[in-house]
Amino acid sequence: MIDEENQINYYSIIPATVRYNNRLKPAEKLMYGEITALSNKNGYCYAQNRYFADLYNVSIETVSRWLSNLQKLGFIKIVINRNENKEIISRYIYIMDFPYRQKDQYPYDQKNQYPYVQKNQEGIDEKVKDNNININIDEDDLFNLVINESFKIQNDFYKIIKRLELNYNQEMLLTIKQEKIQMLKDIIYVLYELYNSNFGFLLSKVSRESLLNLYNLSLEHNSDDLLNYYKRTIINKYTNNST
Repeated sequence: MIDEENQINYYSIIPATVRYNNRLKPAEKLMYGEITALSNKNGYCYAQNRYFADLYNVSIETVSRWLSNLQKLGFIKIVINRNENKEIISRYIYIMDFPYRQKDQYPYDQKNQYPYVQKNQEGIDEKVKDNNININIDEDDLFNLVINESFKIQNDFYKIIKRLELNYNQEMLLTIKQEKIQMLKDIIYVLYELYNSNFGFLLSKVSRESLLNLYNLSLEHNSDDLLNYYKRTIINKYTNNST
């Protein structure tokens, strides 16, 4: 049960990225705003589905669908903790909407407080019109958006990811070792940098096997800047070879 103080003292925020998203239902946008209000005190929302169901007079199943869609589009992240018997002991909902999420916020970090005060809102609105994200997004944020198939990532980039069989979802990632997940993050990040650069045309030539081989070679090189070294090896290979 959520205490009434949270509902009274904190107001909600529904940014333009949410308000004008035609893939969100009006009720999902409203619930997003409620989550921001409930996240003000601790940096996360711990309300259960029953709370939202009672608030909006809908079923728990309907709330679950709304939350799933918000997470799929990259607006929230749901973290579930289980005990040794796989029973749910807690759930936390984090706002993930870039650029409204503070950089370097991770689960259980309580530094992210609402309401946000945005400088240069006009510049942000211009980015929203383009329906994509700033290339300076960090590696973890980009990976989260990609695996959740967020609308903020360009469709052409998704096509590249799918062709290279790098389109993993959250369920698939549960079966992969952490070092392999990091490799996947690194590869997707470098591909996205190339996609948004003058070398974007090279991505029509790259193959999955070559990307993996070049990544392993980059690791062996033990570079202090793995990502840049990896990016250069891709550029060198596909600009020096026609195949």
